[in-house]
Formats: sequence, C-alpha cells, structure tokens
Amino acid sequence: MNLIPKNQLELFEYDKEFINLINLYENKKFPTKILLSGQKGLGKCTLAYHLINYILSNDEDFPYDKDNFKISENNKSYRLIQNGSNPNFDLIDILPDKKNIDINQIRDLILKMNKSSFNSKPRFILIDNVENLNKNSSNALLKSLEEPNENIYFILIKNEKKILPTIESRCLSFKISKSNDEIKKVVHKIFKQNITELLDPNLFNYYFTPGKIYNLIKFSNENKIDIKSSSMNNFLSNIIDKNLYKKDQSIKTILYEFIETIIISSSKITKYKNYNYFIKRINDIRKFNLDEESLFIEFKSKILNG
Repeated sequence: MNLIPKNQLELFEYDKEFINLINLYENKKFPTKILLSGQKGLGKCTLAYHLINYILSNDEDFPYDKDNFKISENNKSYRLIQNGSNPNFDLIDILPDKKNIDINQIRDLILKMNKSSFNSKPRFILIDNVENLNKNSSNALLKSLEEPNENIYFILIKNEKKILPTIESRCLSFKISKSNDEIKKVVHKIFKQNITELLDPNLFNYYFTPGKIYNLIKFSNENKIDIKSSSMNNFLSNIIDKNLYKKDQSIKTILYEFIETIIISSSKITKYKNYNYFIKRINDIRKFNLDEESLFIEFKSKILNG
C-alpha cells in the first residue's frame, strides 16, 4: 500500500471541502492562490490533486467522477501527472537530498511559467510542504504570487509550521481539520479494518492523522514491532534501545508527539517542568539540526524509567 497523494484515486472524508472548491471554479470565483493548511498527513495534498484533476479532465473521455469523488485509472490527466509530463501541472516539493525547497526550484518554475501554454486549459502550480521554503526561495515565490501570469493557479500546502506572512496574505486560506471520528473513518477505508484491529488503542494519539497512522503501521511492520498489544512506553523503549528512529524520518515526528503525550499524562508535580524542558530540547534539535540520540536516551531515563 502506498499513500503518495498523486497516486490516490479516491478522496475520503473531504466531500464538503471538495464541493465548495469546485463550486468556486464553476461560478468563476476560483482564487488564483489557495493555501490549504493543517496537520501533516490529513490528506490536504490529496484533496489538491483531486481538485486539479477535476478541472483538467473536464473534457476528457474519463473525467473526474464528482458523485463518488474518484479518479478513473484511465483518466488522461491523472496518467500524465503520474509520469511527470502534464503540461498544465507543476509540482514543487523538497528534493530527496535537500532540507529545504531551494531557490533554484522556484527560478526554474518561473522560467516555465513564462513560456507559452500548450493549450487553453488552466495551469496549476502545486507547492507541497510550503513551510520548507527558505528565505531566498520564499522571496522569489512571493514575486510570482504578487503578479501571477494569466490562467495560472497556485495551490500551497502548509503543515504545522509558520510561513512568510506576506506569502500567506497573498492567498485565500482554507484551514483543514478532522475530528478523531473522521480520522478513524479514513483509516478504516484505507486499510479495510477498524483502527482497534490495527494498533493498541493507547497508541492512538489525539494528534494523529491518517498519514501518521499509515507511517506508524508501515514502520512497525518493517521492524517487526507488535503494535496491536504494545503500550506506548514499551513501543518507545523498543525504538530508542534499537535506534530504529534513525532508519525512518517520518517516525521521529510520531516519537516527539508520543513524548509530549506521556509527559502531559505524568504526575502534576513534575509535569510542567518536564514538559517545558523536553519541548525546548525538541525545538532546539529541529531548529539547529542537532543529534536527537541524547534526547531520547534522557527521556527514557527520566520519564519512561523514572
């Protein structure tokens, strides 16, 4: 199973948001710059891909099925995006060997935007993980957002981190959120199982999204960790002892959220002090790109075994 947004043929639990957006387009009120913000792993990027496909495939033989919120495997626009050859679509995201979206990516995008269109269809620029623009790439993008070329639409995907306020102010912002019950429904549709059949209820964190649950299950399967009968403390101890977090970047975010949950649920006397101390350490590690091994060892010693 693969949850890469561009591969998803079905859209789960986004009926209202999708309909609102296509109504804007059909009524010729569609904004040229949209910002979809919310927790990472909620499905914001998948929503964007479905919206783009609906518009681009409108006159094709296998158009978007808006009654069932599905893309046909025979959909031409879908296939072109899959192989990276759709002339009406450009994706900007962090490159595998980079930590930020580089200014050269934005410069290349600007050069493409200035070229003549192949057809009269709208052209979409999807920027995923927009919070990972660095200062130079943010400023370069800002110029394009201020004066977009005709028939070009920007969709920006923002996770929990802040972005340049001037970029946010140029966009029509849609804040995306889902309740725990909605998230459980999505998980059930993705895995064809209830979440209680997939992992111990104590491992279901309030901050979890379908994407994070998928990463947790995938990580556990790959490392042969039984998450159906594993407590949060045992799960964390197992990962810390074996340094398993070094193998998978996505699991680090989950670990940080588990750490926060355990500290919040600890005794009232030490909770506030511990919470502030470890949150500051986590923020410093992210900000200064420090090694996290000492953090996890200290957390296990003072909290898990304390």
